[in-house]
Amino acid sequence: MVRSAAHFDISRRSLLRGGAMLGAGALAGGAPFAQAALAQDASAQWPRVTRLVSDFVARGWSPNAVVALGWGQAPPEYLGQGDTTFTSGIRADADSLYRIYSMTKPITGMAAMMLIEEGLLSLDQPVADILPVFAEMSVQKAYDGPITEDNLEPAVRPITIRHLLTHTAGLGYSIVQQGPLAQAYADNGLNPAQVSRLEVPSGLNSPPAPSLEVFADRLATMPLVYQPGTHWSYSVGLDLLGRVIEVVSGMSFDAFLQERIFDPCDMSSTWFRVPESEKARLTANYFLLDGQPLPVDLPDNSVYLDQPAFPFGGAGLVSSPRDYDRFLMMLAGFGEIEGRRVMSEPAVRLGTSNLFPDTLAPDGGFSSGGRAFGFGAGGMVGMGETAGLFGWFGAAGTAGLVHMKAGLRQTFMTQYMPADMEMQSAFPLAVAADAAAMAR
Repeated sequence: MVRSAAHFDISRRSLLRGGAMLGAGALAGGAPFAQAALAQDASAQWPRVTRLVSDFVARGWSPNAVVALGWGQAPPEYLGQGDTTFTSGIRADADSLYRIYSMTKPITGMAAMMLIEEGLLSLDQPVADILPVFAEMSVQKAYDGPITEDNLEPAVRPITIRHLLTHTAGLGYSIVQQGPLAQAYADNGLNPAQVSRLEVPSGLNSPPAPSLEVFADRLATMPLVYQPGTHWSYSVGLDLLGRVIEVVSGMSFDAFLQERIFDPCDMSSTWFRVPESEKARLTANYFLLDGQPLPVDLPDNSVYLDQPAFPFGGAGLVSSPRDYDRFLMMLAGFGEIEGRRVMSEPAVRLGTSNLFPDTLAPDGGFSSGGRAFGFGAGGMVGMGETAGLFGWFGAAGTAGLVHMKAGLRQTFMTQYMPADMEMQSAFPLAVAADAAAMAR
């Protein structure tokens, strides 16, 4: 059920203790811009977030930053500064379009939770039940070492849906691996996303597999970097989960997201391909070279105007601050948004809880900013003083988080690569500090 306003008011007071409950792992937030829906006192209510955005844009890494902040089912407040590109003269706002990259992952994760709720999947079901090519996997003995018989051993347990959701399947990632596996991924079109028509680092411009089915089949021929279920290791697990979703649902993965999440949440500006008619809303993406931003994907010639080879469930979506806030609003409503039921409450509760397998190695978990976190359906899960926090970040500096206990939604949008992890850690801390100040 959707929590009442009183529930959220009580939860706000629980954000005291210097904002510690929300700490660790996001990005920077905003200075006010003119917009009808903007609350007049937003910058006064969120002074630390406002300062973060101003300082961030002043660095010159990106021409803009836009933040959406909201409580429970209440409309969001927007803070922002700057233009869609360094030369456009078009103000960035709540409806500007951003490449959200890995903030796609929690959306894919929640799609899988719907199917688990409906009995079409189960958390500990072997992926090979759905995709038999994953029945017999090999694992590298030395992490990210040679892809040779002397460095391979059989997997001791099957890859499961839980493993895909939590990055514990042992799968690799071309943006993470440094050894021969990275080249093998590139050679087989196992790209995690599209970035630019230009040459960019990490092999992201190698030709992608022609379909999600081929992507999955080729991925099954690659060795794993860890035994399944033993280590958090950032991977293409959520991309593979997109293929699982389309097989068990009988729908293409992108159609499933549209019908089951985007339409009922009224997310009308979230796509794998930006329509030509909407390209004026698209922001530019920049690559930092010695601290200087170089354009790698401009609105008029963006690679996101093309139909992708397949829908990347791990990093493929473009969205707006308004749209992503609506996804977080649905989660904050435990599956409901503005009176519409999108997911069941148990499915949301399970997906935003720590789903790490009990086979995890003692040193196999996930940490950020010196704190240990759990992992749920495609996003990190707060533990201890951060309990209630759920969400994830994007390679171009974006962040999307919801504090489930407080109902506090927080989205940060900008576009530069590689993202600065210090900035991504500063955003939720600033949000938490401002929220705690409101509760006093």
